[in-house]
Amino acid sequence: MAEADFPTPSTDPAAASWAPAPGTSFEQWLESRVARLETRRYDWDALKFQADFDPKYRRAQMRYVGTGGTGVAKDVNTVPAGHFTFSTMVIPAGNIGPMHIHNDVEEIFFVLRGKVKVICEKDGQTWETVLKDRDLISVPPGVYRSEVNIGDEDVLMCVMLGSAKPVTPTYPPDSPLAKIKR
Repeated sequence: MAEADFPTPSTDPAAASWAPAPGTSFEQWLESRVARLETRRYDWDALKFQADFDPKYRRAQMRYVGTGGTGVAKDVNTVPAGHFTFSTMVIPAGNIGPMHIHNDVEEIFFVLRGKVKVICEKDGQTWETVLKDRDLISVPPGVYRSEVNIGDEDVLMCVMLGSAKPVTPTYPPDSPLAKIKR
């Protein structure tokens, strides 16, 4: 692809996150697009407001591309997001990702390790499945979803959201979390 063929912010707003900084070499530019495990840390505070309400909601996010949908506004230690976010999530044994909804994006869960029950709800209908190692679900926008670790070990899963800056999710109106300030 010739340099002139690269998308520009005028043709694709996400292109600003891909463009090399002025004066950056090709090597420096691509190295800035790498997120290494050794430079990541689990953020147990991203969703701490939920765990403070009930310890069963305790879980951690490790961000790689963008900041995801947890409400973390900025993380300079991530690859800038163009069209999606990518992180890993740890859900300790017995813990829960509470029922929530993303109205603006699909959300993908890919289980690397563990056993998680995913519960989805829409228009009074409920559906659930159990995901194990290397299983995936893509939850469409507008569908409530919850993740429950039903195994004896921590669940480790990848989470992708289909936007560089997804809207912070909301909870069902009858959920006590709907009334909590972040």
